[in-house]
Order: sequence, then structure tokens, then C-alpha cells
Amino acid sequence: MRPDADPDELPRRIRELQRELTRFLMTYQFGIDELLTKVNILREEFEQTHDHSPIEHVRSRLKSMDSLVQKVLRTGCEPTLPAIRERIRDVAGVRVTTSFVSDAYWVVRMLSRQPDVEVVEVRDYIAHPKPNGYRSLHVIVRIPVFLSDRTEHVYVELQVRTIAMDFWASTEHQLYYKYDREVPPHLLGELEDAARVAADLDRRMGRLRDELRDLSTP
Repeated sequence: MRPDADPDELPRRIRELQRELTRFLMTYQFGIDELLTKVNILREEFEQTHDHSPIEHVRSRLKSMDSLVQKVLRTGCEPTLPAIRERIRDVAGVRVTTSFVSDAYWVVRMLSRQPDVEVVEVRDYIAHPKPNGYRSLHVIVRIPVFLSDRTEHVYVELQVRTIAMDFWASTEHQLYYKYDREVPPHLLGELEDAARVAADLDRRMGRLRDELRDLSTP
């Protein structure tokens, strides 16, 4: 610090930066809250009016500051809030778990029909699984957040998958974490085989549900 510099300037700048970062993450949390409200309304509607709800579990997460910094560095994103807001689209995330594959598509279809939900990108890893067997629907949506002085539109990543897909993905994540991403080849083979088993289970369960529907149809 220069001898003639204001000794209070640096603390003021740090406090201002903290406020900006807090406000930045706060809008994403509000985006999560908005999407969760929509998902929970669909869930409660079906629980009240139908014999089952397509939605089994709902979870959300907001990237930590450390995780966000790592992604900025990894992707080469300009380290400014406007650039991060536009390029990093998974700061906020909501995960919906369903019983059946058809329910996963139903959830995305119902949400995408709502006028204030803008679907920006869809990655269908159910129809086109990743090479390691990962399956899920990834949808980037833009949600309006109504603040006291303005309206912010924030990106939220929606992941929709069946219980079998979610169990597989959780196990894979734990293995990669435990082995620091250097998973032994024999375990990778087990994961690939488990992915095939999970996909077959989803197909079988879907057929069973179709049989039950046919039996209950007058």
C-alpha cells in the first residue's frame, strides 16, 4: 500500500467484493427456490389427484465458492461475475428422481410448458448414455428471480433420472472420489456392467407398469 493511500480503502473494497459475491450466489439460491416450488407443486398435485406421483425425490445444490473457482479455471472462463453468470450454467442445480424412465421425460415436459421457464439446452443421456454408462436428462433452464429492485434471470441445471440411474451415478461418484479419479480398471468394468443392469431394470420396470395399466383399463 502506498504511504499516501487511504488505510480504509482496502477493507472497503474487500467488503464490497464480499457483498457482490453474496448477492451473486443469493440470486442462484433464489433460482433454485423458484424451480423447487414448481417441482413440488407438480409432485403434490399428483399425490393428491392420482394414485402415484411421478416424482420420488427432489434435491438441490449450490456450488461452493471453491468449486466455482475451480470450474472457472478449468473452463478458461473470464474471472468476472458477468462472464461467470453467462458461461457457467450449473452454479445452481436441482435433481429430480423418478421411478420410471417415462416419468423423467414427463417432468421435463411439464416444466418446459410453463411460460416463465425458458429451456436453454437439453442433453439426453438416457437416449444417448455417456461411454461409461451414465444416464440422465440434463436440462439448462433460465428462471426469473424477482428482487426488490430488479428481475434477474438465472440459469439452473435440472437433472432428472430414475432411482436406478441415481444409485449408479452416486456409486460412480463415490468411487471416483475415493480413488482420486484413478479408478482401477476392474472396478471400471464393474461400473459398466452395473450400468447395463440398471438400464435393463428400468426397461423391465417400465414393461411391468405398462402391464398393470393394461389390466386396470376397463
